[in-house]
Amino acid sequence: MAGLAALGLFVAACSTGGTGSRDEGAARADATAAAAPTPPAAASGSAKEAERVDPIALLKGDPKIGARVKADLKPCVADAYPVDTSYGNLTNGTAPDVVVNVMTCGDAVGIGTYVYRKQPGGSADRDSATAEGYENVFMAEDAAVYSTIDRGDLIVTKQVYAEDDPVAYPSGEDVITYRWSGNRFTQHDWVHNDYSRAVGEGDGATEPPQPAPEPSAAG
Repeated sequence: MAGLAALGLFVAACSTGGTGSRDEGAARADATAAAAPTPPAAASGSAKEAERVDPIALLKGDPKIGARVKADLKPCVADAYPVDTSYGNLTNGTAPDVVVNVMTCGDAVGIGTYVYRKQPGGSADRDSATAEGYENVFMAEDAAVYSTIDRGDLIVTKQVYAEDDPVAYPSGEDVITYRWSGNRFTQHDWVHNDYSRAVGEGDGATEPPQPAPEPSAAG
């Protein structure tokens, strides 16, 4: 009797316990799919593919730019123009906006900065549109001016020179932040920085120490 009871307990244990594969069998295909992590959905509309443009064609075809700037817009070496181009979202347009900075060849000092906005077909103002379908929505033609794009803001930096400042060492700078409002840029912030006057001073001005004169033979 004791042996039969022990056998009954052993059979009961095998039917209710043991390994999972024995109790539940192989995992179902639908259960495996449900347990697999779902890949994150691709972001839509968060980035715009930058359509490359010819900045020289934009500048030369821009009716807002004066004849003097266009005449000075020449290659420095071969067909390399002193022009920087940036793409980004400044005006919430249908395509990335284009920021073009024009510099001098010798010392790369900015002489003009421009922002171009892609216009829907045929809607650009004739007085500000280029042949490429872009409209000039911002421009600053001045000495030592340069623009960048920072998280949707237009940052314009202008070096400030005193009367005797060399080109490499301005006295300070103005940093102006512009934001798109309605159909134009408006000033949002302004910061002025004064540079140290010690920078650039004394470079090469101190003469090297001279050796002490030797005593004369007569002395």
